[in-house]
Amino acid sequence: MEKKHDKLITLLGLVAIVALQTAWLYNTYSLIRANIVEKSNLLVKDALELEVNHRMSKIELRTPITIETGGTNKESVFVCTSLHDKVFRKLGSDISLVALDSIYTDLLKKEQIQSNIIINKLYPKQNIVLESTSKEKASQWGTITTRPIPIRLDNSRAIRVILTNPYWDIFGRMSLLLIATVLMMIFVAGCIVYQIKIIAKQNQIARARQDFSYAMIHDMKTPLTSIAMGISMLKSGKIDNQPEKKAKHLRIMEEETEHMLKLSNKVLTLSKLESGKLELIKQEVNLPAMIENLTEIFAIKATKPIRFNTQLEAETAYADEEYLREAVSNLIDNAIKYSNESVQIDIFSKENEKDETVIGVRDNGLGISMKDRKSIFEKFERAAATERSGKGGATGFGLGLNYVQRVVEAHEGTIELNSIEGEYSEFTIHLPKFINEI
Repeated sequence: MEKKHDKLITLLGLVAIVALQTAWLYNTYSLIRANIVEKSNLLVKDALELEVNHRMSKIELRTPITIETGGTNKESVFVCTSLHDKVFRKLGSDISLVALDSIYTDLLKKEQIQSNIIINKLYPKQNIVLESTSKEKASQWGTITTRPIPIRLDNSRAIRVILTNPYWDIFGRMSLLLIATVLMMIFVAGCIVYQIKIIAKQNQIARARQDFSYAMIHDMKTPLTSIAMGISMLKSGKIDNQPEKKAKHLRIMEEETEHMLKLSNKVLTLSKLESGKLELIKQEVNLPAMIENLTEIFAIKATKPIRFNTQLEAETAYADEEYLREAVSNLIDNAIKYSNESVQIDIFSKENEKDETVIGVRDNGLGISMKDRKSIFEKFERAAATERSGKGGATGFGLGLNYVQRVVEAHEGTIELNSIEGEYSEFTIHLPKFINEI
């Protein structure tokens, strides 16, 4: 339910951001367009005045043409109309659309308005075009059309200008805003995707921890039960006269106690590694002795036949022996868990060209798929183990490989995995060799 709420809140937040940004862009666009419409209308009158003055300058006037002037914009338009009308009626000189086109284009450029134009002379009442600077009819979409300005006092003729592509100019003025909007939306989208990934990861970790708790309680219940039964049997005195049976119960109790102690130490070590508080006591570790001891222990405890092959070219490693031993032990334990009935484990050590000590553990087991390799070292990761081992999965808490990786990293080393599903898995630990510190 909480997951659905998270998605809904995220979606609503994204919609709100997009809506606000869209409203902001639309308002900006409307203001710029309104400004261009207003200027283009005013410039028509100015262009008409310049055009008629240009014609009058080329005509030798015997009788001066006088026009009454007014103060308001409406009266100014009337003066322009009256001037055009008198020049036409008295001098027989009509407006030149070509000259008007050139004048109007220059006025637009001065106002930094970039657009192609079409100038029409028309019957304003019937909206019929008499003459035009373009043979093609302008599209109704994506254009700005000015108000018709009469050039006859009887309103029988008027001039109207059409800006055919003003939106390139509008969007040009909005370019910085549009770029900023795109970058902001990409940033917001990235943040939301990152947030979703974090939430998904947190949910995954929460589920893993819950599974870990269940598994830990279940696995601890068995040794605790064995210990409790052993204590009860010893207290009852029933086996006081049976030394072999008494020793057996004591050995079982000791093993179960050791098992729980190892698990507790592993969890504690991981906690210290994550907080950076783990202190390593590095020294020269005798690898043959350590490996021999581990193989003997696993050979005795194993419930299926195991064959160990060791090839130890490097006899020492610079590490904390306790943690390195536990890391190698985990790799061997995994090799046994995820192998078939007949197990062969190859353990080797060598020195490479990078001046590192390499320790490898290879099995003939079930292998690891490409998909599972991405998460195999994650904490509490047991999904891949369940699929690989079958029959409900091997026992454990998903801490083993994560423990190995963190211990190796604490030694400033690396761990690599090479595997073919259904054939083998090989883990190699690379540890820096000892360097004398001054």
